[in-house]
Amino acid sequence: MIKPFKLRVPNNTLNNIYNKVKKYPWTNIQNMNGWEHGTNLKYLKEISKYWLTEFNWRKQEKKINKFSNNLTKVDGISIHFIKENGSGINPMPLLILHGWPGSFVEFLNIIEKLAHPEKFGGKKEDSFDVIVPSLPGFGFSGSSNKPIGPRKIAKIMNKFMTKNLGYKKYLSQGGDWGATISNWLGYDYSKSCKGIHINFLSMRHPRGAKTKQEKNWETRFEKQQILQEGYRTQQATKPQSLSYAMIDSPVGTAAWILEKFFSWSDIKNNKIDKVFSKDTLLTNIMVYLITNTFNTASWIYFGRREEGGRLFPKNFKKIKVPTAIAEFPKEMSEWPPKSYVKKIFNLQSWTKMRRGGHFPALEQPDLLVNDIRRFAKKISKTL
Repeated sequence: MIKPFKLRVPNNTLNNIYNKVKKYPWTNIQNMNGWEHGTNLKYLKEISKYWLTEFNWRKQEKKINKFSNNLTKVDGISIHFIKENGSGINPMPLLILHGWPGSFVEFLNIIEKLAHPEKFGGKKEDSFDVIVPSLPGFGFSGSSNKPIGPRKIAKIMNKFMTKNLGYKKYLSQGGDWGATISNWLGYDYSKSCKGIHINFLSMRHPRGAKTKQEKNWETRFEKQQILQEGYRTQQATKPQSLSYAMIDSPVGTAAWILEKFFSWSDIKNNKIDKVFSKDTLLTNIMVYLITNTFNTASWIYFGRREEGGRLFPKNFKKIKVPTAIAEFPKEMSEWPPKSYVKKIFNLQSWTKMRRGGHFPALEQPDLLVNDIRRFAKKISKTL
């Protein structure tokens, strides 16, 4: 059963958040310039002031409600999703999956471009049925009663697409956890998931690097990740302890999330506002706050560790569905050599973008949309 969903956050929920932002004890924070040690204090104060004086949640709510929002249940978990039917005669279903610390908000500005290309100088026949869910534990979706990982979420997403929405075949796109879940959709559910388009690689081949070039990449990756391991280790081992603090501190939640949007994106001269508007950043943060899902959204890290971590199973066999890679230059980690990637995927397309980072739907939406469209056209005759 699918039920229409309209977002209307109670005023007292909003006021509770704003009051906590207003009362944040700024004088207790030691000022450290720049972003090297974490979220910049000057910027955090600036965006918090904007939050209280200029940010308009109702305006963002209206933007979200412009789309067809729905709720449905899969394996007892309520799944929130936006569905925009394409303009063409027979649009290909496209499942778009977010990650952490993102949300469905990342994709609000590309949904219509994908579903109605004729409105943006394209052709109707290139349209998609666009499906954008909130992952289990995130946003307006419900959660399981304990942490689950991306492979289990892939099972839920495939059932959602094939049983609840009735699609016999579809494409999946994602970055961050969305890419990982797409990997598992292509691996476990190739009868229905007919292609994956990813802009991030988190999974690893169980037999590891073989060539000198691959081993050098592996060494560089380990060094690059040293300063990224803190949040990941915390959320993969003791997510509950962190959540006790975050659930009561909107400013703390904002700082935890903003640091990733800064450090994983194509930011020049430390000017985050040149890439993301304050409205966009705060809307994404507000989704975590008004739903109280900071806790359950972090569970996916714990769940992946229980599923085996980065490694595919020891008996891993190459993912056979056509795969496209969109490589953005300021991604949080370097892509492996093509020889390594080809051992994992049936690689059909690899586009090296000239700019952009970990959040391409927000940073470089047209580059992402055009690459998805090219890939879909390329493989459409084989589907």
